[in-house]
Amino acid sequence: MTLKDLEKKNENINLDNYIEFREYVKLHMEHPEWLGDFTKEDLETMIKTNSKIWIYYLNQEEVCSMMLIPATKEALEKFDINLDYNDVVDYGPMMVNPKFVGHGLQYQMLQEIDKYSIKHNYKYAVGTIHPDNIYSIRNLLKDEFELVNYKEFKRGPRNIYMKKLTRN
Repeated sequence: MTLKDLEKKNENINLDNYIEFREYVKLHMEHPEWLGDFTKEDLETMIKTNSKIWIYYLNQEEVCSMMLIPATKEALEKFDINLDYNDVVDYGPMMVNPKFVGHGLQYQMLQEIDKYSIKHNYKYAVGTIHPDNIYSIRNLLKDEFELVNYKEFKRGPRNIYMKKLTRN
């Protein structure tokens, strides 16, 4: 299974359904604290400020999802990254329905979000991952991210990864 086999929705996302999908994924995770917990209000604000959510479906069932969050000056300061925030995008939560784990979907989503970010003139991408989440870490490293920092946040410890986006 590849992302190309799935129906993609990236406009007019029903946030209640998105949150329900996230909670379903978390319910089936060994470590649910690895996945972020944006409230509906947070998500509404983020979408109004150019964040994007993609959800991929197979026969009306959610398979996986990814999120892109334009960086802010405050976020980069929290990450101790000294770049112009207009050049940076944060790859937000990525999740895969437990029924579809093992198809390489997270790495495929990384490749898709890379293309989108480059097309929209971002120069750098950052991602935060719980230091024990070896699955996501492997995918970020495979996608040429580098570990640049470690931080303790309200939601727990996070490794901060960054990569320079390049056009192929």
